[in-house]
Amino acid sequence: MRQHNSSNRSQMVQRRQEGLSLVELMVAMVVGLLLIIGATQVYINGHAAYDANESVSRMQETARYAMSILEPDIRMSNYWGLVKGAASIVSGQSPQTATSSPNWAGLTACGKNFATDLNTSLQADDNSYLLTWDGSATAHAACNSLSTTDAPSVVWNTSPMLSSDTLTVRRASAFTGTSTNNWLQICSSRTQGILMSTGSVCNAVSQQVNNLIVNAYYVDRNSRQQAGLPSLRRKTLISATGNQSAFFDQEVIAGVEDMQLQFGIDPLGTGVAARYVNPTDLKAALAANGQVVAVRVWLMVRSDTPEYGFTDTNTYTYADRQVANGTAGDLSVAGAATKAFKPSAVADTGLNSVMHYRRLLISRTIQVRNALGT
Repeated sequence: MRQHNSSNRSQMVQRRQEGLSLVELMVAMVVGLLLIIGATQVYINGHAAYDANESVSRMQETARYAMSILEPDIRMSNYWGLVKGAASIVSGQSPQTATSSPNWAGLTACGKNFATDLNTSLQADDNSYLLTWDGSATAHAACNSLSTTDAPSVVWNTSPMLSSDTLTVRRASAFTGTSTNNWLQICSSRTQGILMSTGSVCNAVSQQVNNLIVNAYYVDRNSRQQAGLPSLRRKTLISATGNQSAFFDQEVIAGVEDMQLQFGIDPLGTGVAARYVNPTDLKAALAANGQVVAVRVWLMVRSDTPEYGFTDTNTYTYADRQVANGTAGDLSVAGAATKAFKPSAVADTGLNSVMHYRRLLISRTIQVRNALGT
Protein backbone atom coordinates (compact mmCIF):
# COMPACT_ATOMS: atom_id res chain seq x y z
CA MET A 1 0.00 0.00 0.00
CA ARG A 2 2.78 2.36 0.83
CA GLN A 3 4.51 1.48 -2.39
CA HIS A 4 1.35 2.28 -4.40
CA ASN A 5 0.97 5.73 -2.79
CA SER A 6 4.62 6.47 -3.37
CA SER A 7 4.26 5.56 -7.01
CA ASN A 8 1.26 7.87 -7.44
CA ARG A 9 3.10 10.80 -5.85
CA SER A 10 6.04 10.22 -8.18
CA GLN A 11 3.80 10.31 -11.24
CA MET A 12 2.11 13.54 -10.08
CA VAL A 13 5.43 15.27 -9.54
CA GLN A 14 6.60 14.12 -12.93
CA ARG A 15 3.49 15.53 -14.62
CA ARG A 16 3.89 18.88 -12.82
CA GLN A 17 7.42 19.17 -14.14
CA GLU A 18 6.40 18.69 -17.77
CA GLY A 19 5.33 22.47 -18.17
CA LEU A 20 3.44 23.94 -21.22
CA SER A 21 3.15 22.10 -24.46
CA LEU A 22 4.26 23.74 -27.75
CA VAL A 23 0.64 24.38 -28.76
CA GLU A 24 -0.14 26.05 -25.46
CA LEU A 25 2.97 28.22 -25.76
CA MET A 26 2.06 29.31 -29.31
CA VAL A 27 -1.49 30.13 -28.26
CA ALA A 28 -0.16 32.22 -25.38
CA MET A 29 2.25 34.04 -27.69
CA VAL A 30 -0.51 34.81 -30.23
CA VAL A 31 -2.80 36.12 -27.50
CA GLY A 32 0.01 38.26 -26.10
CA LEU A 33 0.90 39.54 -29.56
CA LEU A 34 -2.70 40.49 -30.25
CA LEU A 35 -2.84 42.37 -26.96
CA ILE A 36 0.38 44.24 -27.80
CA ILE A 37 -0.87 45.08 -31.30
CA GLY A 38 -4.18 46.29 -29.88
CA ALA A 39 -2.49 48.44 -27.27
CA THR A 40 -0.11 49.86 -29.87
CA GLN A 41 -3.00 50.68 -32.22
CA VAL A 42 -4.89 52.39 -29.40
CA TYR A 43 -1.79 54.46 -28.66
CA ILE A 44 -1.29 55.34 -32.33
CA ASN A 45 -4.94 56.30 -32.75
CA GLY A 46 -4.88 58.31 -29.56
CA HIS A 47 -1.70 60.10 -30.59
CA ALA A 48 -3.14 60.84 -34.05
CA ALA A 49 -6.35 62.17 -32.50
CA TYR A 50 -4.30 64.35 -30.15
CA ASP A 51 -2.23 65.71 -33.05
CA ALA A 52 -5.39 66.41 -35.08
CA ASN A 53 -7.04 68.20 -32.16
CA GLU A 54 -3.87 70.16 -31.47
CA SER A 55 -3.69 71.16 -35.15
CA VAL A 56 -7.32 72.31 -35.16
CA SER A 57 -6.76 74.29 -31.95
CA ARG A 58 -3.73 76.00 -33.47
CA MET A 59 -5.69 76.88 -36.59
CA GLN A 60 -8.51 78.32 -34.49
CA GLU A 61 -6.00 80.45 -32.58
CA THR A 62 -4.47 81.64 -35.86
CA ALA A 63 -7.90 82.55 -37.25
CA ARG A 64 -8.92 84.41 -34.09
CA TYR A 65 -5.68 86.39 -34.01
CA ALA A 66 -5.81 87.30 -37.70
CA MET A 67 -9.40 88.52 -37.34
CA SER A 68 -8.48 90.46 -34.19
CA ILE A 69 -6.01 92.47 -36.30
CA LEU A 70 -8.23 92.90 -39.36
CA GLU A 71 -11.50 93.73 -37.62
CA PRO A 72 -10.57 96.91 -35.71
CA ASP A 73 -8.59 98.22 -38.68
CA ILE A 74 -11.54 97.75 -41.06
CA ARG A 75 -14.03 99.05 -38.50
CA MET A 76 -12.01 102.26 -38.06
CA SER A 77 -11.49 102.91 -41.79
CA ASN A 78 -12.54 106.42 -42.86
CA TYR A 79 -11.84 107.77 -39.36
CA TRP A 80 -9.96 111.08 -39.62
CA GLY A 81 -9.89 112.49 -36.12
CA LEU A 82 -12.39 115.26 -35.40
CA VAL A 83 -13.30 115.98 -39.02
CA LYS A 84 -16.16 114.20 -40.76
CA GLY A 85 -15.04 112.59 -44.02
CA ALA A 86 -11.79 112.73 -45.99
CA ALA A 87 -13.25 115.28 -48.42
CA SER A 88 -12.78 117.92 -45.72
CA ILE A 89 -9.05 117.22 -45.35
CA VAL A 90 -6.69 119.56 -47.19
CA SER A 91 -3.68 118.04 -49.00
CA GLY A 92 -5.13 114.55 -49.44
CA GLN A 93 -4.09 113.29 -52.88
CA SER A 94 -5.48 110.76 -55.32
CA PRO A 95 -3.29 108.53 -57.53
CA GLN A 96 -4.13 110.81 -60.46
CA THR A 97 -2.52 113.83 -58.81
CA ALA A 98 0.43 114.99 -60.92
CA THR A 99 2.95 115.18 -58.10
CA SER A 100 3.49 113.31 -54.89
CA SER A 101 3.92 115.40 -51.79
CA PRO A 102 5.90 114.73 -49.76
CA ASN A 103 8.00 112.89 -52.32
CA TRP A 104 9.89 110.61 -49.91
CA ALA A 105 11.25 107.38 -51.35
CA GLY A 106 9.90 105.30 -48.50
CA LEU A 107 6.49 106.91 -48.86
CA THR A 108 6.11 106.30 -52.60
CA ALA A 109 7.57 102.75 -52.62
CA CYS A 110 4.13 101.20 -53.17
CA GLY A 111 3.01 103.78 -55.73
CA LYS A 112 2.54 107.48 -56.21
CA ASN A 113 0.28 108.90 -53.49
CA PHE A 114 -0.43 105.39 -52.25
CA ALA A 115 -0.25 106.66 -48.68
CA THR A 116 -2.04 109.96 -49.20
CA ASP A 117 -5.09 108.81 -51.21
CA LEU A 118 -7.35 109.62 -48.26
CA ASN A 119 -10.58 109.59 -50.27
CA THR A 120 -10.08 105.86 -50.80
CA SER A 121 -10.28 104.59 -47.24
CA LEU A 122 -10.81 101.00 -48.45
CA GLN A 123 -9.44 99.45 -51.62
CA ALA A 124 -8.80 95.90 -52.74
CA ASP A 125 -7.46 93.68 -55.50
CA ASP A 126 -9.67 90.82 -56.65
CA ASN A 127 -7.77 87.51 -56.85
CA SER A 128 -4.56 89.35 -57.66
CA TYR A 129 -1.77 91.39 -56.11
CA LEU A 130 -1.40 95.03 -57.23
CA LEU A 131 -1.96 97.21 -54.13
CA THR A 132 -2.58 100.30 -56.21
CA TRP A 133 -5.24 102.05 -58.26
CA ASP A 134 -2.86 104.25 -60.22
CA GLY A 135 -3.21 102.22 -63.41
CA SER A 136 -0.15 100.02 -62.91
CA ALA A 137 -0.49 96.51 -64.33
CA THR A 138 1.84 95.09 -61.71
CA ALA A 139 2.80 96.00 -58.18
CA HIS A 140 5.63 98.48 -57.77
CA ALA A 141 8.95 96.70 -57.47
CA ALA A 142 10.07 98.82 -54.52
CA CYS A 143 6.98 97.71 -52.61
CA ASN A 144 8.06 94.07 -52.99
CA SER A 145 11.42 94.52 -51.29
CA LEU A 146 10.67 96.48 -48.14
CA SER A 147 12.45 96.19 -44.84
CA THR A 148 10.62 94.34 -42.08
CA THR A 149 9.30 96.04 -38.96
CA ASP A 150 10.88 93.54 -36.57
CA ALA A 151 14.31 93.70 -38.23
CA PRO A 152 14.76 96.88 -40.35
CA SER A 153 18.07 95.57 -41.70
CA VAL A 154 16.27 92.55 -43.20
CA VAL A 155 14.55 92.93 -46.58
CA TRP A 156 11.39 90.91 -47.20
CA ASN A 157 11.03 89.80 -50.82
CA THR A 158 7.30 89.49 -51.41
CA SER A 159 6.02 86.26 -52.95
CA PRO A 160 2.24 86.79 -53.03
CA MET A 161 -0.43 84.12 -53.23
CA LEU A 162 -1.53 85.23 -56.68
CA SER A 163 -5.18 84.24 -56.48
CA SER A 164 -5.78 85.77 -53.05
CA ASP A 165 -7.41 89.18 -52.53
CA THR A 166 -5.62 92.16 -51.00
CA LEU A 167 -7.07 94.84 -48.74
CA THR A 168 -5.77 98.36 -48.11
CA VAL A 169 -7.10 100.40 -45.18
CA ARG A 170 -6.47 104.13 -44.70
CA ARG A 171 -7.45 106.02 -41.56
CA ALA A 172 -6.21 108.15 -38.70
CA SER A 173 -4.75 106.54 -35.61
CA ALA A 174 -7.12 105.95 -32.71
CA PHE A 175 -4.83 107.81 -30.31
CA THR A 176 -3.90 111.47 -30.42
CA GLY A 177 -0.35 112.74 -30.33
CA THR A 178 1.77 115.82 -30.91
CA SER A 179 2.98 117.39 -34.13
CA THR A 180 6.18 115.69 -35.26
CA ASN A 181 8.39 116.64 -38.19
CA ASN A 182 8.67 114.13 -41.07
CA TRP A 183 5.60 112.18 -39.95
CA LEU A 184 2.41 112.04 -41.97
CA GLN A 185 -0.21 113.35 -39.58
CA ILE A 186 -3.72 114.77 -39.66
CA CYS A 187 -4.56 117.95 -37.81
CA SER A 188 -8.33 118.19 -37.48
CA SER A 189 -11.15 120.23 -36.02
CA ARG A 190 -14.91 119.70 -36.27
CA THR A 191 -15.00 121.53 -39.61
CA GLN A 192 -11.70 120.89 -41.38
CA GLY A 193 -8.52 118.84 -41.39
CA ILE A 194 -5.11 119.05 -42.98
CA LEU A 195 -2.65 116.34 -43.91
CA MET A 196 0.76 117.57 -42.78
CA SER A 197 4.30 116.26 -42.80
CA THR A 198 6.30 119.20 -41.45
CA GLY A 199 5.35 118.96 -37.81
CA SER A 200 3.34 122.18 -38.00
CA VAL A 201 1.54 122.92 -34.77
CA CYS A 202 -2.26 122.96 -34.90
CA ASN A 203 -3.48 126.53 -34.59
CA ALA A 204 -6.45 126.17 -32.29
CA VAL A 205 -6.95 124.50 -28.94
CA SER A 206 -9.95 122.66 -30.42
CA GLN A 207 -7.75 120.85 -32.96
CA GLN A 208 -6.08 117.48 -32.45
CA VAL A 209 -3.27 115.52 -34.11
CA ASN A 210 -3.53 111.88 -35.27
CA ASN A 211 -0.95 109.85 -37.16
CA LEU A 212 -1.90 108.59 -40.62
CA ILE A 213 -2.41 104.80 -40.70
CA VAL A 214 -2.10 102.86 -43.98
CA ASN A 215 -2.13 99.05 -43.97
CA ALA A 216 -2.16 96.90 -47.12
CA TYR A 217 -2.94 93.27 -46.25
CA TYR A 218 -2.00 90.37 -48.53
CA VAL A 219 -1.21 86.65 -48.33
CA ASP A 220 2.38 85.58 -48.94
CA ARG A 221 3.46 82.07 -49.91
CA ASN A 222 6.17 82.17 -47.24
CA SER A 223 6.54 83.28 -43.65
CA ARG A 224 9.41 84.27 -41.39
CA GLN A 225 8.67 81.09 -39.48
CA GLN A 226 9.14 78.70 -42.40
CA ALA A 227 9.57 78.85 -46.18
CA GLY A 228 6.54 77.34 -47.89
CA LEU A 229 4.23 78.12 -44.96
CA PRO A 230 1.82 80.85 -46.17
CA SER A 231 1.24 83.90 -44.01
CA LEU A 232 -0.94 86.97 -43.69
CA ARG A 233 1.30 90.02 -44.06
CA ARG A 234 0.85 93.75 -44.56
CA LYS A 235 2.66 96.73 -46.00
CA THR A 236 2.35 99.23 -43.17
CA LEU A 237 3.14 102.91 -42.90
CA ILE A 238 5.50 103.44 -39.98
CA SER A 239 6.56 106.68 -38.35
CA ALA A 240 9.70 106.54 -36.24
CA THR A 241 11.32 109.31 -34.24
CA GLY A 242 13.96 111.08 -36.30
CA ASN A 243 12.97 109.37 -39.56
CA GLN A 244 10.52 110.02 -42.36
CA SER A 245 7.28 108.07 -42.58
CA ALA A 246 7.90 105.00 -44.73
CA PHE A 247 6.37 101.66 -45.67
CA PHE A 248 7.67 98.47 -44.05
CA ASP A 249 6.61 94.86 -44.44
CA GLN A 250 5.16 93.14 -41.39
CA GLU A 251 4.03 89.60 -40.75
CA VAL A 252 0.65 89.46 -39.05
CA ILE A 253 0.61 85.69 -38.53
CA ALA A 254 1.75 82.52 -40.31
CA GLY A 255 -0.70 79.87 -41.47
CA VAL A 256 -3.18 81.96 -43.49
CA GLU A 257 -3.45 80.46 -46.98
CA ASP A 258 -6.14 82.62 -48.58
CA MET A 259 -8.09 85.82 -48.00
CA GLN A 260 -11.26 86.67 -49.90
CA LEU A 261 -13.32 89.82 -49.54
CA GLN A 262 -16.73 91.23 -50.38
CA PHE A 263 -17.92 94.76 -49.68
CA GLY A 264 -21.38 95.69 -48.42
CA ILE A 265 -22.62 98.60 -50.52
CA ASP A 266 -25.20 101.12 -49.30
CA PRO A 267 -26.52 103.26 -52.20
CA LEU A 268 -29.10 105.16 -50.13
CA GLY A 269 -27.14 106.41 -47.14
CA THR A 270 -29.11 104.31 -44.65
CA GLY A 271 -26.10 102.56 -43.20
CA VAL A 272 -27.40 99.13 -44.28
CA ALA A 273 -25.78 97.10 -47.06
CA ALA A 274 -28.18 96.51 -49.96
CA ARG A 275 -25.75 94.14 -51.71
CA TYR A 276 -22.26 92.69 -51.45
CA VAL A 277 -19.78 93.03 -54.31
CA ASN A 278 -16.40 91.50 -55.07
CA PRO A 279 -13.35 93.78 -55.14
CA THR A 280 -13.42 93.92 -58.94
CA ASP A 281 -16.77 95.73 -58.74
CA LEU A 282 -15.88 98.02 -55.84
CA LYS A 283 -14.68 101.00 -57.88
CA ALA A 284 -17.84 101.04 -60.00
CA ALA A 285 -20.02 100.83 -56.89
CA LEU A 286 -18.23 103.76 -55.27
CA ALA A 287 -18.34 105.78 -58.50
CA ALA A 288 -22.13 105.36 -58.49
CA ASN A 289 -22.27 107.17 -55.12
CA GLY A 290 -22.47 103.97 -53.15
CA GLN A 291 -20.57 103.71 -49.90
CA VAL A 292 -18.99 100.75 -48.12
CA VAL A 293 -20.79 100.05 -44.84
CA ALA A 294 -19.50 96.52 -44.22
CA VAL A 295 -16.70 94.18 -45.26
CA ARG A 296 -17.11 90.41 -45.36
CA VAL A 297 -13.83 88.59 -44.84
CA TRP A 298 -13.03 84.91 -45.47
CA LEU A 299 -9.77 83.43 -44.22
CA MET A 300 -8.49 79.98 -45.15
CA VAL A 301 -6.16 78.83 -42.37
CA ARG A 302 -3.77 75.92 -42.89
CA SER A 303 -1.91 73.72 -40.41
CA ASP A 304 1.81 74.30 -39.95
CA THR A 305 2.88 70.81 -41.04
CA PRO A 306 1.49 68.08 -43.32
CA GLU A 307 -0.21 65.10 -41.74
CA TYR A 308 0.89 61.89 -43.40
CA GLY A 309 -2.01 59.54 -43.98
CA PHE A 310 -4.45 62.46 -44.16
CA THR A 311 -5.78 63.87 -47.45
CA ASP A 312 -7.99 66.95 -47.60
CA THR A 313 -10.70 65.94 -50.07
CA ASN A 314 -13.01 68.85 -49.23
CA THR A 315 -14.17 71.29 -51.89
CA TYR A 316 -14.22 74.81 -50.43
CA THR A 317 -16.64 77.32 -51.96
CA TYR A 318 -16.68 80.86 -50.58
CA ALA A 319 -16.82 84.46 -51.83
CA ASP A 320 -16.29 84.25 -55.61
CA ARG A 321 -14.61 80.82 -55.39
CA GLN A 322 -17.32 78.68 -56.97
CA VAL A 323 -17.46 75.18 -58.47
CA ALA A 324 -19.10 76.69 -61.56
CA ASN A 325 -15.69 78.22 -62.36
CA GLY A 326 -13.88 74.91 -61.88
CA THR A 327 -11.66 73.66 -59.07
CA ALA A 328 -8.06 74.42 -58.17
CA GLY A 329 -5.63 72.51 -56.03
CA ASP A 330 -3.00 75.24 -55.77
CA LEU A 331 -3.88 78.81 -54.77
CA SER A 332 -0.39 80.11 -55.52
CA VAL A 333 -1.06 80.30 -59.28
CA ALA A 334 -3.02 83.06 -60.98
CA GLY A 335 -5.16 80.49 -62.80
CA ALA A 336 -6.81 79.56 -59.49
CA ALA A 337 -8.75 82.83 -59.36
CA THR A 338 -12.52 82.41 -58.73
CA LYS A 339 -12.19 78.60 -58.75
CA ALA A 340 -13.38 76.49 -55.83
CA PHE A 341 -10.49 75.23 -53.74
CA LYS A 342 -10.02 71.44 -53.71
CA PRO A 343 -6.61 70.56 -52.22
CA SER A 344 -6.74 66.95 -53.40
CA ALA A 345 -6.94 68.19 -57.01
CA VAL A 346 -3.32 69.31 -56.91
CA ALA A 347 -0.93 67.42 -59.21
CA ASP A 348 1.72 67.01 -56.53
CA THR A 349 0.96 63.93 -54.41
CA GLY A 350 4.22 63.88 -52.45
CA LEU A 351 4.51 63.79 -48.68
CA ASN A 352 4.66 67.61 -48.50
CA SER A 353 1.80 68.16 -50.94
CA VAL A 354 -0.82 70.78 -50.04
CA MET A 355 -3.38 67.98 -49.99
CA HIS A 356 -1.92 66.60 -46.74
CA TYR A 357 -2.59 69.72 -44.63
CA ARG A 358 -5.63 70.30 -42.44
CA ARG A 359 -7.62 73.48 -43.02
CA LEU A 360 -10.14 75.75 -41.35
CA LEU A 361 -12.32 78.24 -43.25
CA ILE A 362 -13.81 81.11 -41.26
CA SER A 363 -15.73 84.24 -42.22
CA ARG A 364 -16.85 87.41 -40.50
CA THR A 365 -18.86 90.44 -41.58
CA ILE A 366 -17.43 93.66 -40.13
CA GLN A 367 -19.34 96.90 -39.89
CA VAL A 368 -17.51 100.03 -41.04
CA ARG A 369 -18.22 102.34 -38.13
CA ASN A 370 -17.36 105.58 -39.95
CA ALA A 371 -19.13 104.83 -43.23
CA LEU A 372 -21.44 107.81 -42.66
CA GLY A 373 -18.70 110.01 -41.24
CA THR A 374 -17.27 110.33 -37.75
